[in-house]
Amino acid sequence: MDHDGTPTGSTPDHATAATRRRLLATGLASLAGLTVAAPAATQPRRAAADLVSAYGLDAGALGLRPGSPDDQTAALQRALDRAAAAGAPLALPPGVYRVGHVRLPDGARLVGAPGACRLVFTGGPSLLSAGNLRRVSLDGLVLDGGGRSLPAGRALLHCETVEQLTVTSCTIADSGGLGLYAYATAGSIADTRITGTATVALVTRDARGMIITRNVIDRAGDNGIQVLRFEPGEDGTLVTDNRITGVRNRSGGTGQYGNAINIYRANGVIVRGNRIADCTFSGVRGNSASNLQIVGNTVTEVGETALYSEFEFEAAVVANNIVDGAQTGISIANFATGGRVAVVQGNILRNLTPRESNPDPEFLLGGGMYVEADTTATGNVVERATAVGIQIGWGRYLRDVAVTGNVVRDCGMGIGVTVVPGARSTLIGGNVITGSLRGAIVGLDHKTPVTGDLATGGAERYPHLSISGNKIS
Repeated sequence: MDHDGTPTGSTPDHATAATRRRLLATGLASLAGLTVAAPAATQPRRAAADLVSAYGLDAGALGLRPGSPDDQTAALQRALDRAAAAGAPLALPPGVYRVGHVRLPDGARLVGAPGACRLVFTGGPSLLSAGNLRRVSLDGLVLDGGGRSLPAGRALLHCETVEQLTVTSCTIADSGGLGLYAYATAGSIADTRITGTATVALVTRDARGMIITRNVIDRAGDNGIQVLRFEPGEDGTLVTDNRITGVRNRSGGTGQYGNAINIYRANGVIVRGNRIADCTFSGVRGNSASNLQIVGNTVTEVGETALYSEFEFEAAVVANNIVDGAQTGISIANFATGGRVAVVQGNILRNLTPRESNPDPEFLLGGGMYVEADTTATGNVVERATAVGIQIGWGRYLRDVAVTGNVVRDCGMGIGVTVVPGARSTLIGGNVITGSLRGAIVGLDHKTPVTGDLATGGAERYPHLSISGNKIS
């Protein structure tokens, strides 16, 4: 890994990890039998000893019993403490273990064969928790919450102030609260599945440079991934290559919940290459998050705005995404509260129609793209937006926007631009606009059309507008 936290040599690493997991599965199956009396021959005993050395202390030999109906919290706690003190991983033999409120010690490395080692939650504030530690590693475990309720703000896996958290190839299922929570923590959460979470699947708060990658999140009750800070500040979390589906908003509201990925007050976050579908509100929602990149994501069938940068932010790049099926494709909003500076480039936005999640009659519903201040929108394709392909400004909130080189097809209005007094410099040039039902370029007072088609004349009445070189058909 480079000094900046970027993984290097990904292909060999993945191959090595896959080989390690295959060997681990074989080794753990052998470890499960270590408590049985060894045969007389010495060679099998040497092989078993080698496995213990390679994979750590055998939890079965330390008193845990796979499949036991008894609560094994105390046994697991003793085994973890002993393994951590020895600087060794704790290897769980395949099976089911009923445990609750286990505190991970510093240096804990709990390892299982993926899908074969299930920890079933018996109660307490969390199933596993870690606090004020240097290192914790979990690999190949199933954490099964069974739908049992958790206290407010608690997660099935709950971590606070961990210098290096590593969660790999795990499953977190049916949590009665949060799935995974990490506060003031660095590290990575990778190749993990989080399903059936009552509230939010994965939350980081005041992260110290987390990597959240290649995870599968399904059926979260409120949000999929949240990257939050108590106060605005540098965060640097990477949210890459995750698959997120079926996010609801059980807690209600008009956008706080129901999002696949929600970034709040966290600066310098990159959201890249995620596949998102079937969310009640947004695919990616950046709120007061500066220097945000939303790049190369595919978002289908979401209930409100697919990709959002809103409120008190400075600098956002929304580029090379595909949106198919939403109420609004992209929104760069809230200049009134300081939201400004964006590049919207190379996106494909299709099939934008009013939806049921947030049918606010104050706004134009069914829009491809909305921009307000200090923004360039270039090289995008918008097709079949029932209200407007590209909307520029809201009332007097419009400043220094360039909308150039876009293709807008089969929309209600092609481009709608505010002509209210107080609006400032706007360039609309070199766009291709075809099949607009209510005009190619139309002046707006908020959401109400107040001009004819400015593409054919009349723009000179509005000194803040420069309209030229558009191809209309």
